[in-house]
Amino acid sequence: LVLVALISAFGSSFQYGYNVSVINSPAPYMQDFYNRTYFNRSGTPMDSGFQTLLWSLTVSMYPLGGFFGSLMVWPLVNNCGRKGTLLINNLFSIVAAILMGTSELAKTFEVIILSRVIMGIYAGLASNVVPMFLGEVSPKNLRGAIGIVPQLFITLGILVAQILGWPVLLGLTGIPSLVQLLTLPFFPESPRYLLIQKGNEEQARQALQKLRGWDNVDDEIEEMRQEDRSEKEEGHFSVLSLCTFRGLRWQLISIIVMMMGQQLSGVNAVFYYADRIFQSAGVDSNNVQYVTVSIGAINVVMTLLAVFIVESLGRRILLLAGFGLCCVSCAVLTLALNLQTTLSWMSYLSIACVIVYIIGHAIGASPIPFVMITEMFLQSSRPAAFMVGGSVHWLCNFTVGLVFLYMEAGLGPYSFLIFCAICLATIVFIFFIVPETKNKTFMEINRIMAKRNKVEIQ
Repeated sequence: LVLVALISAFGSSFQYGYNVSVINSPAPYMQDFYNRTYFNRSGTPMDSGFQTLLWSLTVSMYPLGGFFGSLMVWPLVNNCGRKGTLLINNLFSIVAAILMGTSELAKTFEVIILSRVIMGIYAGLASNVVPMFLGEVSPKNLRGAIGIVPQLFITLGILVAQILGWPVLLGLTGIPSLVQLLTLPFFPESPRYLLIQKGNEEQARQALQKLRGWDNVDDEIEEMRQEDRSEKEEGHFSVLSLCTFRGLRWQLISIIVMMMGQQLSGVNAVFYYADRIFQSAGVDSNNVQYVTVSIGAINVVMTLLAVFIVESLGRRILLLAGFGLCCVSCAVLTLALNLQTTLSWMSYLSIACVIVYIIGHAIGASPIPFVMITEMFLQSSRPAAFMVGGSVHWLCNFTVGLVFLYMEAGLGPYSFLIFCAICLATIVFIFFIVPETKNKTFMEINRIMAKRNKVEIQ
């Protein structure tokens, strides 16, 4: 179980995080490469407006690719299984890595933009399939902790990309995929997929025995049989049937709200703003990268802490505390940024706000929503739920990347008040609607939500 969690998180989630951050540090060198390539082709320097457009495309094609990848989750996991989808997905990453790594030799910047789309498709699939796979192979008492492991590797990927020049930096992205491609075939498929979707109890039993390390897995097999019986009448859910089925209404609304809250709470904007906040606080521009790396390290450490505390504190507490810290830090950050010209110590307060915000996101807002999708849905509806949740996640990510520059130009520091309001709205929703799922079977969680949906479960 530990090995399969580490291999699938390193092979997939690590690269998602790595590619979020990998083009920040080499941005000036890459823009210079775009300029030189254009000049060599046309004999005239690149217009600054065209360069801005090209760079915006390079950045935003990644989340757009992520959205397309999310749309592929439902058909792939139902037809190829969870493990099979992860293995197929590695091909996207390896192709993108080869294209990125050879872009400078080929003297083409279009290839970089294309490979960002391909890498986005890879990340869209990985960000949904890994939590689903690990959630299904974990016992209920470890489901939360194992479910946060992918997010831990995302933060590690961000940190490694902050520390490491290109195109080597971009080309390195394929290595974890190769590791996964060579090792994952030796590990079992999701037992729930084998029993409920493939109807093969013997293979499911063998997979469970391998994952648990003991022979008597009758209780879990029986729990899966129960789930299978309750789902037989419903059949497999497509996205359309999921959206119209009354018995899953509040589960669906919950994951949409949590995913929107996760991305629209401004995490990308805070990372984007961080460098300037530190410079305004008097950090020397040569040292800003070290401060950025230390923020990345805090992100990793706090996500690691979440792995250890999620099973004792529960999901709801971490969600409420995480969004609460983000909400308060956005409000105080607005104040600090407005007053830092009149009060010199306010700039240090703004640094503290960024750190508190990152801590809040790392313990709750980033990792827990993906754990909740796994737990709030049964086998038949889970792939469609991940497809919806993943699409919302990537569309909101894309929107923040597109809109934040205009928000910042128009509102300045007050743009953080919008993020503060979104965090507050998410807290209120979670407090009144989202149940605690710690240490409960999928059927027990389904019964809790059935009362909320006002439907009977046989």
